[in-house]
Amino acid sequence: MDKLDSMECRIWYTHKIIENGWSSNVLALQIQSGLMERSGRSGNNFPAALPPADSDMINQVFKDPYLFDFLGTDIPRREVEIERQLTEHIQSFLLELGQGFAFVGRQVHLEVGGDDFYIDLLFYHLKLRCYVMIELKSCDFEPGFISQLNMDQNVVNDVLRHPDDQPTIGLLLIKGKNKTAVEYSLAGYQNPIGVAEWKNKIAKVLPEELHNSLPSIEEIEKELE
Repeated sequence: MDKLDSMECRIWYTHKIIENGWSSNVLALQIQSGLMERSGRSGNNFPAALPPADSDMINQVFKDPYLFDFLGTDIPRREVEIERQLTEHIQSFLLELGQGFAFVGRQVHLEVGGDDFYIDLLFYHLKLRCYVMIELKSCDFEPGFISQLNMDQNVVNDVLRHPDDQPTIGLLLIKGKNKTAVEYSLAGYQNPIGVAEWKNKIAKVLPEELHNSLPSIEEIEKELE
């Protein structure tokens, strides 16, 4: 990271402090996790599914990867157990999701033509004014995940969405992905969908050289003086 990039980084985090009211401890966690480098990085179809202004704003709300380091290293293989742990650590989970997310529920029931379907995790975003539904997978990306998520979005838009709400956003969180396969899989869908990885270790996300080049809390706080 050169001097210009370092200055840009300090300014970016300074704006986030003002926007979110972070404490020094929260700021330290966000810098360590490389929030700036992860923001706006999810694979998505937002430009095709949303007006340009909305697409740009919504893209910055999401990130890739998401860090669930607060769960520890002994992560279960079953999605339902991961969901349970995320809801047990809901404050940390909401902090990682970002400002504006309100938790609605886990395994939210939907009935479709007499059949039962369940949303893994459902949120409402207060700023975007829309539901955000999260499908959580403990495996790598498969194209069929998009089809299921899209159907659930259609149901939420029809059953839960208020007339004044914006279209429901779907977020698929997986352990690994082929970016090209994600792009092809998203093509043609009208519902806004994002695809991102989740990890439970910061070390897997940021190489040592990037850790060493991130601004310190003291440098960020100087921008606020």
